[in-house]
Amino acid sequence: MRSASWQADLQQLRELRLFNNFATSSIAQLLKEFRACDLQAGEVLLSPFNRNQYLYLLLKGQFKVYLGSLDNPPVSTLEVGDCAGEISFIDNEHPSAYVVATVPSQVLRLHRESLINLFHQSPQMMQNLLALLCERVRQGNRLIQSSEQHANVDTLTGAFNRRWLEHAYERESTRCSFNASPMGLLMLDVDHFKAYNDQHGHLAGDYALCLVAHTLRKQLRPQDSLVRFGGEEFVIMLPGVDEEQSRAIGERLRQSLEQVSSFYSPVGMLPGVTMSIGLALMAPKDSLQSLIARADAALYRAKQQGRNCVC
Repeated sequence: MRSASWQADLQQLRELRLFNNFATSSIAQLLKEFRACDLQAGEVLLSPFNRNQYLYLLLKGQFKVYLGSLDNPPVSTLEVGDCAGEISFIDNEHPSAYVVATVPSQVLRLHRESLINLFHQSPQMMQNLLALLCERVRQGNRLIQSSEQHANVDTLTGAFNRRWLEHAYERESTRCSFNASPMGLLMLDVDHFKAYNDQHGHLAGDYALCLVAHTLRKQLRPQDSLVRFGGEEFVIMLPGVDEEQSRAIGERLRQSLEQVSSFYSPVGMLPGVTMSIGLALMAPKDSLQSLIARADAALYRAKQQGRNCVC
């Protein structure tokens, strides 16, 4: 980053959020504390390894923001008028992300020692900066929610994953035990899935798994949980459902999938698939592992009996 000569366009600056509701004369006074700098494409403006002493206001160009590593996908883009470094600028800690120029860019920078004086001179600037901080915090919260959701959901089928199942079982088993209500668990396995992949290709197999998840999900109640347990195996948790009801649900699921003899996919028409289903009912003090082990044993018996059945 190098110092740059810069001719202030006060009218343009009034349109930037940091100077929102400022009089032109006030902006001219504040700008005495700012310095213009140029960055080349690919140059790192902020890094978690270097303490930041400046607030940056983007005048020209664009920045990408990366969390954890520059090898990760960017989590956000900063455009003209956006600020960078405001959190580390205020708390004097290391930045939490990398900020990198994607094209030749120009910024105005303000050293943190000038901050208090500027706040005294212009409460409006403090208000604008707080608004920017609030937006950045909300954006961070949305990223956290998104990452948590992705951590709990299988990206191919949209079903929950095993990580989520472990937490959900603890919650649901405790609730069912407290209410003295039953809970059924179905373990499902796509029949002859290796042969399906070998004949039609792995991409076709992926579409078949998506078909399975979509077909099953339509048949379940909101309180039921569809989980992709791994590969072509799925688990369905049925809180408040006894053995007879669980068997009826399993049979309904089996039939609904059996009725899809073929389906259209981006690779063309594909044959449908069937499933073998093992059923187990939660016993007192059952762990998730012990309940799944019994459902898995029932699933094995279903396969021994010819597949495409509930056992």
